[in-house]
Parts: sequence; C-alpha cells; structure tokens
Amino acid sequence: MSDVISDASLRLAGNSSIQKKSSNSISFPTALLLALLFALTLLSGCAGSDGSKDDTDIWSEAKLYSEAIDKLNDADFAKCGKYFEKLEARFPFGPYSQQAQINAAYCYWKAQEQTQALVAIDRFIKLHQGSPSLDYAYYLKGLITFNDDLGWLGKFTGQDLSERDPKAAKEAFESFKVVVERFPNSKYAPDALDRMRYIVNSLAEADVIVARYYYQRGAYLAAANRAQLVIRDYDRAPAVEEALYILTKSYEKLGMTQLSNDSARVFKLNFPDSEMMLTGQRVKKERSWWQFWNK
Repeated sequence: MSDVISDASLRLAGNSSIQKKSSNSISFPTALLLALLFALTLLSGCAGSDGSKDDTDIWSEAKLYSEAIDKLNDADFAKCGKYFEKLEARFPFGPYSQQAQINAAYCYWKAQEQTQALVAIDRFIKLHQGSPSLDYAYYLKGLITFNDDLGWLGKFTGQDLSERDPKAAKEAFESFKVVVERFPNSKYAPDALDRMRYIVNSLAEADVIVARYYYQRGAYLAAANRAQLVIRDYDRAPAVEEALYILTKSYEKLGMTQLSNDSARVFKLNFPDSEMMLTGQRVKKERSWWQFWNK
C-alpha cells in the first residue's frame, strides 16, 4: 500500500466564512486529520472486521466443500458448521448448496449450537419442499428440537427427560409426526415413531410428577385432576400405573369412597401384577423407559 497521499484526496470545498491564506490551501492540522482518516479507511478494507483475513474467501466451491467434509469427519463440528454455512452463502446455486444447508444444521446440532442448527434446517425446509432429503430434514429438526442428551449432570443425578421443559418435546413430536405421516416408507420413519412414543411417555411422566407433588402436599383435588389428565391423554404410557394409584388415593383422602373404589378396580384390571397399591412405589426397571432405542 502506497504511503503517498495525493493532493486531490486532501482537497475540500471552499468556505467563504473561513479565513484562508489562499483559495487552494487548507490548514496543516486539517490536512493531517484527513490524511489519517483516509489511511484508516484504506487499512480497514484490507482486513476483516476482527482485524484478521479470512483464508476461506479465496477457496473455490470444491475446496470449501472438501475442507468442510474433513472437519465433519474429524468431529470438529463447530468449524464444519461454519464452513458449510459459508459454502451455502457464497455459492447458493452450486451443486453443494442443498447438502451444505443440511450438513450445517447437523454440525451445529452436534456442536450443541441449537439456535444456529434450527435456523439452518428451517431454511432448508422452507426452500426445498421437493427435495428427496426432506424426510431427513424433518427428522433432523426433531432431533435438534428435543436433544435427549442430558449431559454429565443429568446422568450423575439420575434425571430423566420427563423433568425437562415439555414445550421442546411437543415441538419435536410435530417434526417426527411429519416424517411418519408424510414419509411412511422413509428409513427414518421407524425411529421417528419410536421417538414419538418416547415423547408421549415423557409428557405423561411430567404430569405424574406434578400429580405426585400435589398429593404429597395434601392438594388432593389438584392431584386427582392431574392424574385424570394422564389417564385421558396418555392411556398407554407406563405412567398411567402411578396416575391410577394417585387418583385412587386422592379420592380416598377426599372421602369419595365410591370413586376411590372404582379407580382401584380399574387399576387392578390394567395392572394385575402391580404391588403399588401396597408399597406406594412403582417397580423401577434396570433400563429407563425413555432409553428404549439405545441398544
């Protein structure tokens, strides 16, 4: 970059209200200030916003895709997400564009960047409704929306997925439902259906946790109402066993003997081998109900 700044770059329009030594001259401080501003402008054009040059700017489409795939294979998910995103932005009509959007979503999901992953997959779904990869896109959106990885803290404390925000579970359910209903022959459909069952069970468990909380604190009417919701909305979920137990005991505490007896009879018909009415505890299986797809 030249250190010489031409006179033309320092020339200002005349101002009759300012006293000058001559019509074509300006004061030294003003000239110095203008020179500094011009130099800074030129320098800012030579570097990125963070002061460093982005080497990927000179890469070809094939080179950028190859490097992104390498980062994906190396499990460098944060970087591969950025590379695929750059590829889709720089070459929106290239042969790798569609795949780059899906790969970016996958990489960001694996890097636990859920917001960026959802932006990428939602853009793909909106722009490519006729894509042969649309079934996978909806399946991936379901995985992104409801990540079943509880992390080390969840595993350490024994937390299960029913203790998480049900809003994400319901959104994931809708994505998996699209896969099952619109693409029944998709290779992702069986797993999507399993995960739908898992989400239903998760929501049922969440309501049972609330019903149990009410019952333990003497709010028997609230406990009975929440238990009824589980029985009505999730009649095949494992949590129904405890919901019927809470319903029976809540009616008993409220002095509603007939309703309590009716609930107990339904409990025995559906769970003839259960000892919960005697112990007050559900039998815990070695593997949690929500991990059924983990082989």
